[in-house]
Amino acid sequence: MLILSRKQGEAIQIGQDIELVVVSVQGDQVKVGVNAPKHIEIHRKEIFLEIQSSNEEATKDISDLFTILSQDKKS
Repeated sequence: MLILSRKQGEAIQIGQDIELVVVSVQGDQVKVGVNAPKHIEIHRKEIFLEIQSSNEEATKDISDLFTILSQDKKS
């Protein structure tokens, strides 16, 4: 993990397309702005993990459906 110190108004550049800007710092809360192309999805990590979990559950449901359908064909 790379750890960088930045002050309000300073930025971090990731590749050619992504910029993280420290918008404000108040106590233990830091507000970060993200400049990135529209095709790049940006989520808070907890939301990203929920989306992954939901996608895995949907994939499991589809897999279960295929199993049921293949059993019906054998009958």
